[in-house]
Formats: sequence, C-alpha cells, structure tokens
Amino acid sequence: MAITTAASRLGTSAFQETPRVELRPNWSSDDAQQVIRAVYRQLLGNDYLMSSERLKGAESLLCDGSVTVREFVRSVAKSELYKTKFFYPNFQTRVIELHSKHLLGRAPYDESEVTFHLDLYQNQGYDADVDSYIDSVEYLENFGENIVPYCRAFEFQRGQRSVGFTRIFRLYRGYANSDRSQLGGNASRLATELGANSVSTIIGPSGGSDGWSYRASGQGVVPSTGFSKGGVLGKSGRSYRVEVAGICERRYPKVRRSSKSFIVDYERLTPFLQEIRRQGGKVASITPV
Repeated sequence: MAITTAASRLGTSAFQETPRVELRPNWSSDDAQQVIRAVYRQLLGNDYLMSSERLKGAESLLCDGSVTVREFVRSVAKSELYKTKFFYPNFQTRVIELHSKHLLGRAPYDESEVTFHLDLYQNQGYDADVDSYIDSVEYLENFGENIVPYCRAFEFQRGQRSVGFTRIFRLYRGYANSDRSQLGGNASRLATELGANSVSTIIGPSGGSDGWSYRASGQGVVPSTGFSKGGVLGKSGRSYRVEVAGICERRYPKVRRSSKSFIVDYERLTPFLQEIRRQGGKVASITPV
C-alpha cells in the first residue's frame, strides 16, 4: 500500500508500477539475466555499468544455480566495483546511508544505526559490515533468498518507521537519477538530522512539485536577487527562485565552487539560465516566489 497519493509529484510512482524482481522456481536464463540487471541497478544506484566492469564470475554462479540472489547481492556489495563507486570516495557516514538504501531499501532510522555500523566497520572491517545488512532479520524478512532488494520506504510495511518515508527523499532524487551524480556530491545527507534526532521536510526530486523541491543553501546564505534596477519586478510581475550548484565564478580558480540561490524575474530567466550554463553551474530547482 502506497504511503502517499502524491506519488506522481514526488517521482515515486515508478516504484509502485514496477513489479518486484524474484528468481522463482523453474527459472530460465532470461529470468536470471533480469535479476542480474535489477541487482546492478539497485546496488550501483542506477549508475552506468560498462561491459568490462561486470562481475562475470558472480553472474555465472547465479546463472548455473550455485548461489542464491542474496549471495549474488553480497558479492556485488563486497566487490571492488562497488567499493570504487561508493566506498573509497565517501566518508563512512555517507557509505552507511548508501548501504542502507542499496541493501535494505530505506534510509537510516536513527543515530544508533550509524554508530553501530561505524563501530562494526572500525573493529571488524568492510566485509563484516556488509554482512550485517545482508544477514539481518530485516533483510531476510523482506527479501529472503531470491528477491532483489528494492526501495521499500514508499510503502507501508511491517517494521517500517514513518520517519523513513521522509528521510528517503534525502537519498532518493528520482527514478532515473544516479547516486553518484547528485548535487549533494559525496557529503552525508542525513548526518545532521540523525545527530539532532530531527526530521527534515520532504524534498521532491524535481522542480515540478510546487515548491517541495526547494533546498536552502548549504551555507545558509540569503538568496541573491535578480530583480531589475530599483528592485521592480519585470512586466509579467512573476519571479522565480533558482537554486544553483557548481558555479565556476570568474574571479575564482576552477577548483573553487559556490552554491547559491537567486531570485530572477520572468523576463530575465532564460538569459540567466544561459549564463549559469556558461559558468558550469547546475540548476537544482526553479520554484515560483
């Protein structure tokens, strides 16, 4: 059962319309290939995978029935492929967020989860930490041996906490989005609110959700204005808040980046966006003011 009727606006309807992928008895070679694709999509955060990067050995074991889907998931999560994409470039708190999303299909619920996995990784290493997710009661109850993990935070399920629905939107940025190409970069999305035991508002994955998608500047700065001279709006009387990340400003070296919000009147919106593109920026959201 879906949690919200706003699924289309929040970009979650694709998950409700996509059937769960399971390797059922008397499966065929095509079924195995569908499972392999689904596991790569879920665990690699929808990242593009080249043919040379595929885990051919692990795939062969699954295709000849030597391992279950759960063991194939374990192989991918422990592989150098996964580590290169998500473990080596990120702080451990971000890795915990990604493991929770990729392996359990949800966001971390509280600070105690983060502390547990930090301690486990510190004392027993990466593989032991991965095993703690895949061998957990939660994993077995939801996915068993032959269901590919999926994002389950958008549905009511036994054992789910309501806070998980809100927090998953900090990790989920759209069905076609890659976990390695988000505007948040390698920074933790939930460390602050988990530490404060607080819950953020829902942030929709696109600019089409009537303001739900606006994100305040990470530096907490007041938005810059783009009004015409004298502070008067353009002829249309409409203005928009444009949040931009990754601007390479002319007065800074290319390695220096800024994250800002601008208020721009309707008449200047198109040339403003063109200028942002020339400066290498990315538009995070455009919302009416």
